[in-house]
Amino acid sequence: MRRFPALALFLFLASGLLSMDWPSSSGVMTKNFGWNEGGLPHLGVSFSDEGNLAAAEDGELLYYRREGDTASRLPSPLGSWAALDHGDGIISIYSRFDDKSWDNKLSENLLSENLPGVAERGKGLGDSGISGWSSGKGFYFQLYDRKERRWINPSLIITPPNDIRPPAILSVRLKDTQDRLFDLSQARNLIQGRYTIIVNATDTLISPNENPLAPYRIMCSLNGIEAGALNFETYSSRDGSLMVYRNGLVPVRQVYAPVPAYEIADVWFTRGQTTLEIIAQDIAGNVRNVVYRLQVE
Repeated sequence: MRRFPALALFLFLASGLLSMDWPSSSGVMTKNFGWNEGGLPHLGVSFSDEGNLAAAEDGELLYYRREGDTASRLPSPLGSWAALDHGDGIISIYSRFDDKSWDNKLSENLLSENLPGVAERGKGLGDSGISGWSSGKGFYFQLYDRKERRWINPSLIITPPNDIRPPAILSVRLKDTQDRLFDLSQARNLIQGRYTIIVNATDTLISPNENPLAPYRIMCSLNGIEAGALNFETYSSRDGSLMVYRNGLVPVRQVYAPVPAYEIADVWFTRGQTTLEIIAQDIAGNVRNVVYRLQVE
């Protein structure tokens, strides 16, 4: 039986949402929540798909925009998009619609004289297309909590796609206080002090030839005791900055700086022999680990 993370259970109870569905059952996931996209996190899930997109859950139409709208005088990176309000502050966002099909289905299903329109779970909103800042057909799906001002990993609420492969740990590096980097595939001797652990880890679902995705969690332990963890669950807005939870809220620009890797923890190495373990876990619970035995002088 799948074990849901503690935060997922909290969200279920706090929001009243027992479940949602993906907007499409046929789309292939190309980028997931938390993926390091040039130093910033992917705040939703991108799919390659040419089919119809449906409402993930019953909700009221909160906002919509056609790609060609000029009211804001700014281009829309999301192309044609819509946001549905599901109550308790939870919003689902659907973007990169094909303009023509979206206009037709939006008019049929949501736009009326009695606004706001109500979307029914599973009812079509439009077809995915090439709109916004995208080069291929597909769509972008996001969940946002207005009460807590945070983006939510959709896979915490929606059953994720079948995933039978553990993540891959591609590299582990340490950065000292002088910003010098030590690749642990080569260096096993360190000077006592504080280091930032930098991990490049990816995940695939069924085949190693798929688009790499972000894992769900990356942890580290020293001599068997957990020393830090980066969780790809939510991203919060605090005082104008986007924050991610890494043993406390940390600016994402810091955590995502070593593209395509992540800064997962700051740890102190003391003199003697030290065992460092790195563990990457995906949302399905598959785990990969690597162990390094270090000599600290």
